[in-house]
Amino acid sequence: MGQPMTPVRRVEGRAYPWGAKNVDTDVIIPAHWLKTISREGLGKGAFETVREQPGNIFDDERYAGSPILIAGDNFGCGSSREHAAWALKDLGITAIIAPSYSDIFSGNAVKNGIVPVVLPQHAIDRLVEVAKTDEVSVDLETMTVTTPFQDRFEFTLDPFRRTCLMEGLDEVGLTLARDTAISKYESAVAAERPWLRRESVHAGVAV
Repeated sequence: MGQPMTPVRRVEGRAYPWGAKNVDTDVIIPAHWLKTISREGLGKGAFETVREQPGNIFDDERYAGSPILIAGDNFGCGSSREHAAWALKDLGITAIIAPSYSDIFSGNAVKNGIVPVVLPQHAIDRLVEVAKTDEVSVDLETMTVTTPFQDRFEFTLDPFRRTCLMEGLDEVGLTLARDTAISKYESAVAAERPWLRRESVHAGVAV
């Protein structure tokens, strides 16, 4: 079982002003890193091929530890590997801002506590420029992305995904959150239809 998700309501700080389009999951985390089933340590392999280039944005000390990544169209395309979301989270990224995402990547991001913000290209262009010198803020309460220069971009997010992010719930968390309701239902069914409950002759326990 993975670590419990941390509720996300607001993400603010420096952002990687990347803006690259069609970034696939192999760029996010190369295939040779997929041998592990652990979510920890994958940040070292995040954007490995990009980081091999001198002066790359991910090794620029100005953006070290940035919790936000600004990207271009079709971010997270390619394979369905959840390792891509794990690597981004381990790198310290909690929100991504892009015009569009692969559907599978978007789902994996939310399951791992990463906010996939969708904004039009003109907003991306503006945020890339701002992020070179100043902080950016993503607010799930107001559903806005703002800057110190009075920029305010509204975005939408599926209500269920928004709730999961704000309450820190993945599939396991959602099930546990409904544990009381499930137990009440099982007790009611057992009382109303006792014939569904039988005693195991061999084990001597109810099944």
